[in-house]
Amino acid sequence: MTNIDRVLTAIGPRLRALRLQRGITLAALSQTTGISESTLSRLESGGRKANLELLLPLAHVYEVPLDELVGAPETGDPRVHLRPVTRDGMTYVPLSRRPGGLHAHKLVISPSSGEPELNIHEGYEWIYVLDGRLRLLLGERSLLLTPGEVAEFDTHVPHWLGADDDQPVELLVIFGKQGERAHLRARPT
Repeated sequence: MTNIDRVLTAIGPRLRALRLQRGITLAALSQTTGISESTLSRLESGGRKANLELLLPLAHVYEVPLDELVGAPETGDPRVHLRPVTRDGMTYVPLSRRPGGLHAHKLVISPSSGEPELNIHEGYEWIYVLDGRLRLLLGERSLLLTPGEVAEFDTHVPHWLGADDDQPVELLVIFGKQGERAHLRARPT
């Protein structure tokens, strides 16, 4: 007997057990679902194969997901396997995969002893400090950001991001290549 055969064979007894656990008669279940008592009985005894037309109303009545109702096997590994990229003392962890539009990254910047080199490029950036102290050079300004602080800027302005001390800094970064901005719909009062 294959795994699929075992899953299909177990549906009837599982349906009967659910009905009995909830104290529902075949007559009451028939009235609620619109499925005849004889069909429900044959479904529970294995004399009738389950199909979506029968299972969907039963899942609704029993308030269980269809996968649970039929005892479907696990569908795979739910973990997300991110592929970080490290360059110039920065580790980028992509959090979005959509081509074009806004891109989200977690960024970890290691402390460096070199001189900051300001860059300019197409786009708009929104940054949120998760941990550590971020030094943001933006044009002529030097800003210190700590956990929970946010900055957004046009990347045509010369800028540099780096750790402010000897500890790494962790950020969430949203970047729009076409100058797209992060829009807040609600602001605190």
